[in-house]
Amino acid sequence: MSDVETLKAEIKKLSAKAIQAKMNLHDLSEELPIGWDTIMAVAQRAHDAFAELEQKRAALKNLEAA
Repeated sequence: MSDVETLKAEIKKLSAKAIQAKMNLHDLSEELPIGWDTIMAVAQRAHDAFAELEQKRAALKNLEAA
């Protein structure tokens, strides 16, 4: 498997992870004030997931441009 294909597979998995994190944050917001004490942790997981996804997308773009 080439580096591009490997990176695309990673991005696909990270995208699913990021979408799940987004949904968890959305679900939490709908249930507020229940669970208000978990806002920071849930938001941090969503932030981290999207940051990692964006980083891999940039790496793929650089790899394809080379």
